[in-house]
Amino acid sequence: MLAIEINSLVKQYKNGVKALDNLSLKVKCGEIFSLLGPNGAGKSSLINILTTFYKPTSGNVTVLGKDLYKEPAWVRTQIACVAQRVSIDDHLSLMENMMFQSKLYKVDNTTAKKRISTLIDSFGLSQYLKYPVASYSGGVKRRLDIAMNMVSMPKILFLDEPTVGMDIISRKTMWKTMQKIKEDFKTTIFLTTHYLEEADVLSDTICIMKEGHELIQGTPESLKQYIKQNILHIGFSDTQKAKECASILSKAHILPSINVRENSIFSDSGNNRKIFKNINKWLLENNIYFKSIEIIEPNLEDVFLKLTGMEGR
Repeated sequence: MLAIEINSLVKQYKNGVKALDNLSLKVKCGEIFSLLGPNGAGKSSLINILTTFYKPTSGNVTVLGKDLYKEPAWVRTQIACVAQRVSIDDHLSLMENMMFQSKLYKVDNTTAKKRISTLIDSFGLSQYLKYPVASYSGGVKRRLDIAMNMVSMPKILFLDEPTVGMDIISRKTMWKTMQKIKEDFKTTIFLTTHYLEEADVLSDTICIMKEGHELIQGTPESLKQYIKQNILHIGFSDTQKAKECASILSKAHILPSINVRENSIFSDSGNNRKIFKNINKWLLENNIYFKSIEIIEPNLEDVFLKLTGMEGR
C-alpha cells in the first residue's frame, strides 16, 4: 500500500490561476519524499490539498488506501502538518505545549505522557525542560514544534520547509531529527525544501515540479543520471570575478553554456577533455586569475536548474 497516490490532480482558483496541472505522483510508506520546485510551482497548493484544507478542481488522491475526498476526517487522524511558521506558545512551558497539543488530538493523558516522554528523549529536548520556551533558539523551537505534532503518532508527517532560516549546525541537527522520525517511528515524511543538499542527503524519493506538473521523480541518484554529460567547473575568489569572467567568456563563444553560481562558473563539457584544455589555456593567455578548474559529475542542483529552466539566472 502506498502512503499517497495522486492521479491527474488539477487545482484552478477562481481568478483563473491553475496551480496544479494534471499532477501525478506516488509516495511509499516509510520513506522521506521531497517535493522540489521554484516559487509558484504549486507545492503549497498540493500540501493544502493533501492536508484537507483545499479541495481540488479534479483528479484523484488516495491516502493510506482511503479516498481523500470521501473520508477527509479519517485522513486527518492519520496525518500531521508542520507549517513554515512555528506554532508553539511562548507563554507555556515545553511540557504544557506538548500536553495542550495532545488534547487537540484527543490523546488520553496516560498515553500522552508516555508518548511525550519518548519524544522529548528522541528529539534531544530534555535539557531544555527547565528553561522558558521564549528563550529557546529557532532550531530548538522547530524541534519542539515537530515533537508536538508527533504526539498523535501520525502515519504521515508533512514538513513545509522546516529548516528555512536556520544556520548550518541547526539544519544538520534537524536532519538527524527527521531521520530518527523515519527510523524510530516508521513515519512517512513528505518534505518541501529549497535546500537541494538537504533533499539529496535525506530523501528516498524526490519529485521536481514546475508550473503545477511533475518534471521528474525518482531516487536522488537516478535524478543525477538525467544529465549524461560531465560539467566543467571554474572556481574564483568571489562572485564578482566569476561574473566578470562569464561576461568575457560569453562574448568569446568558447563554452557551449555558462551558468554562474556564487563564486563559480559551470558549463556542459561532455566527456570532451579538449574543452578542458582549451579553456585552461584561454584563461592563462587572457591573464584571468582563477582558483580552480575541474571536470565534475552533475549533482542535484545541476539537474534542478536544467529541468526548471533556471540555468544561468
